Amino acid sequence: MNIIIRNAHPNESIELGKLAIRSKAFWGYSDDFMKACHDELLIPSEKIESDNYYYFVAENKNHIVGYYALEKLPNLDFELEALFVEPKLIGTGIGKDLMNHAKKFAALKGAHTIIIQGDPNATSFYLAAGGKLTGEKESVNIQGRFLPTFEICLSSDNEI
Repeated sequence: MNIIIRNAHPNESIELGKLAIRSKAFWGYSDDFMKACHDELLIPSEKIESDNYYYFVAENKNHIVGYYALEKLPNLDFELEALFVEPKLIGTGIGKDLMNHAKKFAALKGAHTIIIQGDPNATSFYLAAGGKLTGEKESVNIQGRFLPTFEICLSSDNEI
């Protein structure tokens, strides 16, 4: 599949939120679970415009098929705020392309590390992307649910 990765536009925030919800639901979560994390998956357009966040979309034939977001942290590192792929395209390499773009982008911005709090279903994805499992963190929205955390070390010689 031929994709283009470009900056997201604020007017795409609703579409990106819907994509995140579809992508999360792909893993077979219950309706109650999806309701509990619904608001966390929505993206205010102001966030896309913020100087602290970087949103990029993967596009195929003018259709958004995935996206990621990085949050700039005070210590020059970045946190992977989100990475979602259209459910029917999970496993086709789009997530890998987005993750590689995120690593190169963060490195070009001077980051040494990308910190990730991932969905348990994405553990093998983040490990394959070079992530090192660092522990787990309790979910903000679902008490008693713990999410794996990862770090990806970057080198500054990456190019986009």
